[in-house]
Amino acid sequence: MRKIIRQSVVLPASAEKLFEMYINPLKHQAITGGSVEIGDKRGSNFKAFDGALSGTILEVIKPRLIIQSWRSINFMAEDPDSTLILSFTSEEDEGRIDLIHLDVPDQDYDGVNQGWEKYYWTPWRTYLARVK
Repeated sequence: MRKIIRQSVVLPASAEKLFEMYINPLKHQAITGGSVEIGDKRGSNFKAFDGALSGTILEVIKPRLIIQSWRSINFMAEDPDSTLILSFTSEEDEGRIDLIHLDVPDQDYDGVNQGWEKYYWTPWRTYLARVK
């Protein structure tokens, strides 16, 4: 059975700004605190947290949608990449990110599911509070 992680978060910035923060390596790094390689074109490599996460940008529809192949160092060599879908929408004067993360292997499912809050949503809130 497919493993699917579904999460939504509303943050105090426009959807367009949130999209830009994720896709811009310097801003992404400022949020997460780890080194980031990311691009805004199909085929761009993705690496975060000093290579603990890696993948490829499969599709970008600015400023609304990012689709990535994605894997962590906890995936086994024979595990296929998972697929990460991030959708950015406006919600009044804030932005909403809807995440769908498909096919995370069993051995990493709980860590990835909890990791989104721990390594992205909470630091993102902290970052936005600092830059206001």
